[in-house]
Amino acid sequence: MEEEDMQYGILRFEEPKRNTSRKIIHIDMDAFYASVEIRENPSLKNKPVIIARHPRETGGRGVVATASYEARKFGIHSAMSSQKAYELCPQGIFIPANFDLYREVSRQMHAIFHRYTDKIQPLSLDEAYLDVTDNLINQKSGTIIAQNIQRDIYKELQLTCSAGVSYNKFIAKLASDYKKPKGITVIPPDKAQAFLFSLPIEKFHGVGAKSVEKMHALNIFSGEDLYNKTELELVESFGKMGHSLYRKVRGIDDSEVINDREPKSIGKESTFLENLTTENEVIQSLRVLSRKVMANLKKKEKHGKTVVLKIRYEDFQTYTRRRTFQDYIKDEDQLFQIALSIWEEESMDLGVRLLGITVTSLESVIYETIPLPLWKKSEDERNKIEHEDKT
Repeated sequence: MEEEDMQYGILRFEEPKRNTSRKIIHIDMDAFYASVEIRENPSLKNKPVIIARHPRETGGRGVVATASYEARKFGIHSAMSSQKAYELCPQGIFIPANFDLYREVSRQMHAIFHRYTDKIQPLSLDEAYLDVTDNLINQKSGTIIAQNIQRDIYKELQLTCSAGVSYNKFIAKLASDYKKPKGITVIPPDKAQAFLFSLPIEKFHGVGAKSVEKMHALNIFSGEDLYNKTELELVESFGKMGHSLYRKVRGIDDSEVINDREPKSIGKESTFLENLTTENEVIQSLRVLSRKVMANLKKKEKHGKTVVLKIRYEDFQTYTRRRTFQDYIKDEDQLFQIALSIWEEESMDLGVRLLGITVTSLESVIYETIPLPLWKKSEDERNKIEHEDKT
């Protein structure tokens, strides 16, 4: 409800209310692909393991899927070029990704989740939201369920995970990243505001590098700084993202845990009138496709962790190859480099009839769309907005 101060002609809005009735867990496996490889080969324990083909085998091309925590101490991270990872850590142990194995372990992980709840929203092979408000073991404590899941995963899969427990998805996801690896962080409603105040603005999901620069220019360095900005100020500076952040820093996120086992995807493919016959033609086509896919992702306010390359040769044989990362694909160039590294494992013995790039394991960059608030505008401004809405 909005109230109007008649004396000053100012529109005032009630502060949005939090829904604190739910119990949400976010489970995030610790360095998942690297940890699976270490489990399979215990001699790799406590060594810098990098999930990527060695750059000596690829001519310096390729990207890192993930790295063990020992390798991360050298500054190595997901989606970094394997050449850069080698420069940072020449003694690193490079292992090609085995996604068939990772998918099987992920299936086993989800079987554990289903002992406790059927309300599960997978984000990728290694992380998921669980709504345990009403659960299959009639346990009132979300914390105890999270502890049980951590125990089961370690006991049965010999892997570790981190967990965040709170009353909504946004805070639960922040919490799972707070004490990695092997951590569990519980943020009850009465602790949420202090937790959000303490976070650097870089930790807020959906705030990318460019937004961080802009926020720092506005003297927003922490959750508390963000809280002290009005909704109108944030909307004027960041558009719809400003609405979302205004609510999130107040601990408000009403998005539900969605049971969706089929991965949503955004992609683009091209069938060529004349088959591509040179590497340069393929590279140029991959660059164009990467640009179009990333533009569509931005338009739909999505980002993803899995890249699928589809190839159809002139004899109509069709192949799909995929790479999954533990971090979201950030921009067009990164998507192109990933698609190119997948292509370089193929041969050019036949002409290429079709190429396609798809990004899956999607999640919203901005977690919800919130209607614009009404504030006083001139008649011209209102007419302009109405016209734009119709078009």
